[in-house]
Amino acid sequence: MKNYHKTLVLVGLSLLATACGNSNLLEKKKAELEKLKAEQAELVSKIKTVEEEIIAIGDTNANANEKFKYVKTTVIAKTEFQHFIDVQGRLDGDQNTMISARAMAPVTKVFVKPGATVKKDQVLAQLDAEIVQRQIDDLKTNLNFVTDVFNKQKALWEKQVGSEIQYLTAKTNKESLEQKLATLNENLDMYKIKSPINGTIDEVFIKIGGNVAPGVPCFRVVNFNDLKAKADVAESYASLIKAGNEVQLIFPDLNNKVVKSNINFASRVINQMTRTFTIEAPVASQADLIPNMICVFKVIDYKSAKAIVVPVNTVQKNETETYVMVSVQKEGKTVAEKRNVTLGKIYNDKAEIIAGLTEGDLLITSGYMDLNNNELIRE
Repeated sequence: MKNYHKTLVLVGLSLLATACGNSNLLEKKKAELEKLKAEQAELVSKIKTVEEEIIAIGDTNANANEKFKYVKTTVIAKTEFQHFIDVQGRLDGDQNTMISARAMAPVTKVFVKPGATVKKDQVLAQLDAEIVQRQIDDLKTNLNFVTDVFNKQKALWEKQVGSEIQYLTAKTNKESLEQKLATLNENLDMYKIKSPINGTIDEVFIKIGGNVAPGVPCFRVVNFNDLKAKADVAESYASLIKAGNEVQLIFPDLNNKVVKSNINFASRVINQMTRTFTIEAPVASQADLIPNMICVFKVIDYKSAKAIVVPVNTVQKNETETYVMVSVQKEGKTVAEKRNVTLGKIYNDKAEIIAGLTEGDLLITSGYMDLNNNELIRE
């Protein structure tokens, strides 16, 4: 029984000691908190004092109680603006000729190969003209005979021997055969395939022994000294693209090589099947420019030497307004201002502004999204 009472006494003393320890710790924490609050109040007071000093110096944006957004701006300056109509086309020889035979016959000789330089009227191939040649030979024999008859009849007529009818008959026979011989010689020339232009043999489609006929391609001759770019353009551009328009020709296969030219032909007839019209532009001959090469027409249909141009992504729209955000100074503060604008032409990532901005304005080009009118900003 004595041991039980001793145990109760020890437990009671232990609980009393713990309660006294917790009370002392709580008092220490309260004292520490009061000290930190005093330091905080002193720090806030110092921050406010420094802010007031900075404002007094002139930095009105330094007030920590004023919220602002970071932006980037660019100065508006007038520059050249061009609007293009892009159309895919191809390069062609200004003199790109497909040559066919003028008569039906087998090929007996081919005188040129691809890449050969030829001149106008040069014979490229010979066709079998044996039948025509025989007719010519027979006619020449007859012509020699009637010529002798005519010469003798003429001599007699000059001596007043024989009748006039005999003289005129001999003369008519001779002239008739001469005309027939001339016609056969022209027919014989049709059995020669000739080049109609100066140029280079681009393709040869015939072989010795093969039969050819009028309309069947035999040779392609191209004059590389005169090239032109051609394109078929949608009829919706018929009022915009005309002869004289400036054009930039882009060649994708030549690392986007640019050749400047002018439209020298614009068809005024719309193709009923494709609803397009044809345009052409001359191109100076260059070693790396080859007929049938793809090129892109960039036709200039509008140009302004001094235009206000902005990135098209800076232009914002709502149901009633088209606007951009600019940086302005108001009451000593830098703020964003919504500026309503009137758009002109747009090409790629550039937009022409024809009203609403002036040279020297500070256009906000980064951070303009979700900006409100008169919102504080800083670069």
